[in-house]
Amino acid sequence: MSTETTPPATPSERGFDHTVDVLVIGSGGGGLTAALAARAAGLRTLVVEKSAHYGGSTALSGGGIWVPGAPAQRRDGYTPDPEQVLVYLRAITEGLVSDARLRAYVEQAPAMMEFLEKLSTRLEFVWKPGYADYYPELTGGSVQGSTINVPPLDLRVLGEDEATLLAPLALAPKGIWLGPKDLLQFYRVRQSWRGKAVLLKLVWRMVRARVFGDRIAAIGQSLVARLRLAMRENDIPLWLSAPMTELITDSGGAVLGAVIERDGHSQRVRAHGGVVLATGGFEQDMAWRKEHEPVIDQNWSFGNPAATGDGIRAGMRAGADTELMDESWWFPAIQWPDGRMQFMLNERMMPAQFIVNGAGERYINEAAPYMDFGHAMLAGERAGVTHLPSWLITDDRSWRRYVIAGHLPLPKIPFAPAPTGSRIPPHWLESGVVKTANTWEALAEQIGVPPDRLRATADRFDTLARAGHDDDFRRGDSVYDNYYGDHTLPNPNLLPLGKPPYYAFRMVLGDLGTSGGLRTDEHARVLRADGTVIDGLYATGNATAAVMGRSYAGAGATIGPAMTFGYIAAQHISATHGGNQ
Repeated sequence: MSTETTPPATPSERGFDHTVDVLVIGSGGGGLTAALAARAAGLRTLVVEKSAHYGGSTALSGGGIWVPGAPAQRRDGYTPDPEQVLVYLRAITEGLVSDARLRAYVEQAPAMMEFLEKLSTRLEFVWKPGYADYYPELTGGSVQGSTINVPPLDLRVLGEDEATLLAPLALAPKGIWLGPKDLLQFYRVRQSWRGKAVLLKLVWRMVRARVFGDRIAAIGQSLVARLRLAMRENDIPLWLSAPMTELITDSGGAVLGAVIERDGHSQRVRAHGGVVLATGGFEQDMAWRKEHEPVIDQNWSFGNPAATGDGIRAGMRAGADTELMDESWWFPAIQWPDGRMQFMLNERMMPAQFIVNGAGERYINEAAPYMDFGHAMLAGERAGVTHLPSWLITDDRSWRRYVIAGHLPLPKIPFAPAPTGSRIPPHWLESGVVKTANTWEALAEQIGVPPDRLRATADRFDTLARAGHDDDFRRGDSVYDNYYGDHTLPNPNLLPLGKPPYYAFRMVLGDLGTSGGLRTDEHARVLRADGTVIDGLYATGNATAAVMGRSYAGAGATIGPAMTFGYIAAQHISATHGGNQ
């Protein structure tokens, strides 16, 4: 049931309405994992969430958890060398993250997953090898990948808690859901029979949903639902619509608890062991974002609508230092006229396309990891050449062969779950998000780039594609680049453009949330600018400066650290505070 038992007030705790050992603020993957680990250690635990819905950014995510050495990998006979993983993380973080934090992550992430698997049968994790780390060629990087997922789940098992699970921002048609491997095959709907089989599965899922009432969720929704079920099994209270307004500190600056607004009243909650801030980033506070990253002046975020930086601000008021406040989990995207954002992932790995800036020139390996792509857009924009927007240029043959912007390259199908047919949907063209022309010069005029440069870029790209190697940006050299490419070609990421019409898709710089925040140590303790610890205050997830620095190790490199440092925080509180059984 959704109604939770309220932790009792302790008479000796004068000035407080409720007393617990651990107060977790935020209900994403990091917060829920912290709560489960604290409760398993015998600590009285309470989770509070300012929104009317639980799940945070995790519920909106792809649900991947990057954990090298996870039990699911070991069961399949694959155990990455932890020291090599450390070498990999040191390389991609480029000295921005302490060795102690990196080592804590590498050592404790597998332990976190093992703990969850033993805690509840609901917490089931699987590994599907083949989705490479984002820099698999670096020492310690993995071609097999270390992204852990959860199986799909019928949300009806949540009962009343289903209604308060944070729903995706863009809802799919009833019955439509895709797991990670389904998605890969779905993108190959024209190239393989397995892709067509996935399309048939989607149709069957729609039928089942209508006939049998299935409410299947995959990826982030399934992960959060499973964590919620485990919370219920362990009698952990969850307060919704209960924002934290301030941290309570003593005269020495130690955090004693927090003030929580609930049912129209301020309630002071004492936390003997500590407060864990798992409140997410500040992606929805555009004024604060613009202060730290002036180039970003529009809300292009895929992040949690409730992520406005409350926990970061509260930590700062308590004396905390911050790092990487100009950084986010960047993700190039399309923004439709209604404001809806759509990822640009597989499109950037298509063979017959290239992406240009306002000068009509390529500026990066289009298939690069999305953080790198975002950094290239920002750097170019700061240098004085328009990169926001950029334009993905492709041809009619690709339009009819590959999944682009959610369009399925199939004959027109009435009531299909996505656009179909051979023509660009007219409203796409009317919106200005997509442009089309029969010559490079005409297309250049429509997207506002120099005609001679666009033609030169197209000619150069076609020359490289015919040779089978991208000498300019090395697109296709990495196994990561190849994943969503066309494996029927010698180079899955390169093919000359064919005959017109040509199409241009307007790209902006989306993000999955901000990735800078409170400075923490290897125990997830929040630090002051002088490096001293704020006693009683811990943080994890997007409320902290990312352990990934300005990079992204592989799919799930946001949720993996959030859950791991939530677990680490609970372990440290348990070791220093002890539990009450």
